[in-house]
Amino acid sequence: MNQHDFTQGRILKQMWLFSLPIMLTNLLQVSYQFIDSLWVGNLLGANALGAVAVSSTVIFTILSFIIGINNATLTILSQQKGQGNESGLKNYINAFVVILTILSILLGIIGYIFSEEILILLRTPVSMISDAAIYLKINFIGILFLFGYNFISTVLRALGDSKTPIRYVAIAVVLNAILDPLFLYVFKLGIAGAAYATIVSQGIAFLYGMIDILKRSLIPFIFPKLPSRNEVITILKLGIPSGLQMTVISAGVMAIMSVVNSFGDDVVAGFGAAQRLDSIIMLPAMALGTAVNSMAGQNIGANKWVRVHQIAKHGVLLNLVIMILISIFVVIFAEMAIKLFIKENDAVHFGMRYMQIIGFFYPFLGINFILNGIVRAAGAMFQVLVLNLISFWVLRYPLSYLCSLWLGENGIAVGMGLSFVISSVIAFGYYKLGKWDKLQLEKV
Repeated sequence: MNQHDFTQGRILKQMWLFSLPIMLTNLLQVSYQFIDSLWVGNLLGANALGAVAVSSTVIFTILSFIIGINNATLTILSQQKGQGNESGLKNYINAFVVILTILSILLGIIGYIFSEEILILLRTPVSMISDAAIYLKINFIGILFLFGYNFISTVLRALGDSKTPIRYVAIAVVLNAILDPLFLYVFKLGIAGAAYATIVSQGIAFLYGMIDILKRSLIPFIFPKLPSRNEVITILKLGIPSGLQMTVISAGVMAIMSVVNSFGDDVVAGFGAAQRLDSIIMLPAMALGTAVNSMAGQNIGANKWVRVHQIAKHGVLLNLVIMILISIFVVIFAEMAIKLFIKENDAVHFGMRYMQIIGFFYPFLGINFILNGIVRAAGAMFQVLVLNLISFWVLRYPLSYLCSLWLGENGIAVGMGLSFVISSVIAFGYYKLGKWDKLQLEKV
């Protein structure tokens, strides 16, 4: 069995071994867009790559509420696991399946209908709107597949298994790598081909994952039924603020994208390439945040608070070591990395400068992932929502906008980097002084 009990044993070893498969799984997941970007940028040009970048930001925003509720899934199920409550575990898994399926379908329909309107609100360059709308709508068709195998991965991690999800995601990535050039180059489907390759790959991976977990009884499913009133209330009390956390983050990213869009096609294309690299660079910090959420959740369920604080300390230190090394690498090899996606000189120059500036600030953003993961494990979803509101809307967007007025296009990275530093200080302050450790799941 790959499922682990985090309420005992060596914390640093457990954290490292548990987070490594999460990093690999997340790396495989973002490689969907990474592969799309490589093919689109090289076969269709910088303009098409910019369209994919804008569309991907929108997709993440529309999906963010579901992703946020998945964070509530991790908290609730890991605490049930720590308590040894098998019945509660089964019932909450059933409740999440019912609620999230309904939400994903609704958001998929809404996103499909209003794709072009959203792109216009984002001030997307006119030359990109047509391609971006096509890519966006096709991805919304497959939203349920994306939700499905992400949910399976979340449940397995709550149970202490971070290895099994790798297999499901790997299948999707291999299929995507095969279908991308087939649809783009052979069938000449243009930007639509990249979107079709992604949703077909995710659909097959989701179906395989369902068959596998049912066949091997990896997750304690029960025959689907309507969840109880208490389960729905608990999920919504945690899930709504958790979902809004992700919405706040995504809307903040969209707001920053509107600043980027105002500088024209070259900056949009360069930023799109930089964001692809950004999504990979942040994987270790994100994986550690997920790992400490699950580890702390089990220990909170078992009422082992000293161990919870030890998990936080180890998580921050491990994050600093990893992210400092990554920052050095990014500053040195920024231009080479950007050129993997685009060749246009002006776009490459902006992307390179953006990465070299933002690279100095990555360790601070990683601290936020760790400390927010710890307090989220206690059920402090509303508090983390407030922290994210401050991070993105009081700090990141205003600073990016103001610094871009002062320093031009390079000010976007400066403003974002400064927001990383200030928000990490605020997150640490709440971790030390807040009352998050007084919360209990049944009281939330």
